[in-house]
Amino acid sequence: MRYRKAVFIVAYRKEKNKILYLLLKRKLHWTGWEFPKGAIKKNEPIIKALKREIKEETGQKTERIKKHNFSGRYKYEKQYKDRPGFTGQTYTLYSAEIKTKKIKLDRKEHSAYKWLSYKQALLLLTWKNQKKSLRIANKKITKSKLS
Repeated sequence: MRYRKAVFIVAYRKEKNKILYLLLKRKLHWTGWEFPKGAIKKNEPIIKALKREIKEETGQKTERIKKHNFSGRYKYEKQYKDRPGFTGQTYTLYSAEIKTKKIKLDRKEHSAYKWLSYKQALLLLTWKNQKKSLRIANKKITKSKLS
C-alpha cells in the first residue's frame, strides 16, 4: 500500500480578541467540511508545500506557521483517478495564520468557506482526525495568543 504525503493546515485569523478558524466545504472526492490540506510534491520542502496549498485553496499568504507534534494516516474510501497507485494519505499537522478575511476558493475542490469559532468548527468538521488536529492546534494557538 502506498500513502501520499500531505500536510493538514489549521488556518486561522485573529479578529479583535477572538481566534477564528477557516473551514472549507469539500466537493471533490467527498462532501463535507475540512481545513486546507494537500499533497507534498516529490522533493518539495514541507513549508513550501504548505504555503502552496494555502495559496491554491484560499488565494492567501500565510504567517506564523507552526508545526505541531501530530501526524497520522488514513486510507481512501476508494481509488481516485487523480491519485493513481495511492491507497491513502499520511499527514503532518501545521497551523498558519491568515490576515485576510476574504478567501478565494479553488472551485474544483471546494464550494464554500466559513470562519468559525473553535466550538463551531469542531462541530462542523467531518472527520475524527481533523477534529483531533483542531484540538491540538487550538491549544497551541490560544496559548501563544495569551503570551
